[in-house]
Amino acid sequence: MTIKLHHLKPAEGAKTDRKRVARGDRGRGGKTAGRGTKGTGARGSVPENFEGGQVPLVRRQPKLPGFNNPNKVVYAVINVARLEDAFEAGDEVTVESLTSKGLVRKKRPVKVLGHGELTKALTVDVDAITATAREKVIAAGGTVA
Repeated sequence: MTIKLHHLKPAEGAKTDRKRVARGDRGRGGKTAGRGTKGTGARGSVPENFEGGQVPLVRRQPKLPGFNNPNKVVYAVINVARLEDAFEAGDEVTVESLTSKGLVRKKRPVKVLGHGELTKALTVDVDAITATAREKVIAAGGTVA
């Protein structure tokens, strides 16, 4: 016997009628259609980004782009050329001496940069110093603590 198209049918239980809900207040799936009573889940279309009434994430973000790292260290910078003008040979360059001369602001770590020339022997004791500034201080006969 040959199988013909009209002999084919789906397997038992493979095709079921879809559940028709909310068709009257009797029987299964009536009245609230299985959604419970009231609340967000019972409503029609709730936006996917709705956060239950609290201020949405997109409105909690800063308006302008960018990121401010709270752990970032902001240095008060000074070049070796300024040290050449402000200090005498043999002086000690510290954060306190730079602050007292008005070269840097208070309450910031100090970093010495290597722009300019240095001819005086200075003792530099600051929070940070670049490699070129270190070379120039040592070449002038000074020391870096």
